[in-house]
Amino acid sequence: MADQNNARSERLLKWLQDAYAMEQEAETMMKAMASRIQNYPHLAARIAQHVQETQRQAASLRQCIEALGGSVPTAKGLFASMTAALHAAGTSLMEDEVVKSVGLSFGFENTEIATYRALVIAAERAAAPDIAAVCGQILQEEIAMARWLEDHQDGLVGAFLNRDETPGAQAKR
Repeated sequence: MADQNNARSERLLKWLQDAYAMEQEAETMMKAMASRIQNYPHLAARIAQHVQETQRQAASLRQCIEALGGSVPTAKGLFASMTAALHAAGTSLMEDEVVKSVGLSFGFENTEIATYRALVIAAERAAAPDIAAVCGQILQEEIAMARWLEDHQDGLVGAFLNRDETPGAQAKR
């Protein structure tokens, strides 16, 4: 039984480290996106809010990782941040950047939702209720962000199309 508990804790630790790297990637992507948004202030405000949530989430994950005797994955986090920066640079070249960014962000949020659902289950199995509670709270924040993106996508796409059809207006950002 002790071996099973150790294996569960090790799996939980690895998944927490992966989630920490994912949050580093998310922060890099969202900061890049927020810095370029010019004509969609409610999107910029919500992205800025989620950047702050993401920073708190990463700090909470760090505490969970350290509580299990682990450390944050610097190489994995650096790679995730570099990947996000390259992705953001590629998106910035698209003529419909804001529309593509909302879609990509929605997909990323759903990946985070799946990750935190798995982490809640893993933490419960590893007899780590405090970690399960932290991951459950993060899960709710990710669900809220995904819903916000879904609820506002039609309006954002409509605003983009209106700007795109208006001579002299910049729609891209």
